[in-house]
Amino acid sequence: MNETRRVLIAADKFKGSLTAVQVAERVTAGLRRVVPGVEVEALPVADGGDGTVDAAVAAGFERREIRVAGPLGQEVTAAFALRGDTAVVEMAEASGLQRLPAGVFAPLTASTYGSGELLRAALDAGARTIVFGVGGSATTDGGAGMLSALGARFLDEDGDPVPPGGGGLAELARADLSGLDPRLSSVELVLASDVDNPLTGPKGAPAVYGPQKGASPDDVATLDAALAHFAKVLEAAVGSRAAEHAAAPGAGAAGGIGYGALLLGARFRPGIEVMLDVLGFAPALERASLVITGEGSLDEQTLHGKAPAGVAAAARAAGKEVVAVCGRLALPEEALLRAGIGRAYPLTSVEPDVAKCIADAGPILERVAAAIAEDYLR
Repeated sequence: MNETRRVLIAADKFKGSLTAVQVAERVTAGLRRVVPGVEVEALPVADGGDGTVDAAVAAGFERREIRVAGPLGQEVTAAFALRGDTAVVEMAEASGLQRLPAGVFAPLTASTYGSGELLRAALDAGARTIVFGVGGSATTDGGAGMLSALGARFLDEDGDPVPPGGGGLAELARADLSGLDPRLSSVELVLASDVDNPLTGPKGAPAVYGPQKGASPDDVATLDAALAHFAKVLEAAVGSRAAEHAAAPGAGAAGGIGYGALLLGARFRPGIEVMLDVLGFAPALERASLVITGEGSLDEQTLHGKAPAGVAAAARAAGKEVVAVCGRLALPEEALLRAGIGRAYPLTSVEPDVAKCIADAGPILERVAAAIAEDYLR
């Protein structure tokens, strides 16, 4: 074995099976089964969606927990991460699909209010830079709930607050953003997302992501019209930037919460790029000779801003060798090579039964990692 080999494990979660931290632990164990003394550095990564706070905490951020409103208004315990004056806030912690009871969807009424409470908590904690990771949402309210929690008012014809959720925005008559938390104007807010959809239209939040949140075709049409109306009413309140932001890349992220963030002055950046910066990936990469990345499913979506593609692109630019682990591999070799991944090791390569791969992902991943050690570290 080449004694200078140092491995950097920078993988995302295997959704439904292993967290990013557990992936790193299992890969480390598998490598050391074959090469006991191998130097390993683990840097669990995320692309802004669920798991982003956990990745930040694994990188040395402090975990802060508070009680906030869940998507249906029920109280939940949600976390954000803080290091110095930088906070990492994950909207899925407050407003994610995992916050809904099993089998329950609420496409018209789920609210992002709790996400706004998380942002407020980050401000209270002294954050001057907030990385706002969005994805995995239960909501399609254009960020109206979040803005409400930060001091905005959305009123109907009678001057009463409109009902929560995207459906309620159809009743919106007037928007008042004058009460927004003044601290927002002096904070750098970064919208971290792996999608660049606009707010409405055929590629907008309701049409593309509404169905996975339980929206029927009629619900999608209702939500699309309500969000278009929302943007129109906001134009009267804040001027032409309301329409510009609605058409901007990232406005449709996480049920349109991207739009609300852009209204707050957020800068949109691909989630994995932001997270690699925040997590200290560049110095870790410099120390490594082999990089192991991965996620649950390596497929066409991976190539469009998901964590493994971001890791591989950065590693390739630095001249480092990259391999990937995954539960399921649905990309041809040419696509992997184009993305900068030399080889992929799916769990199905050692256990063809997919159900077993999901149930026993940890031990199987250790066997996969042992195969990587045999191929690359001997």
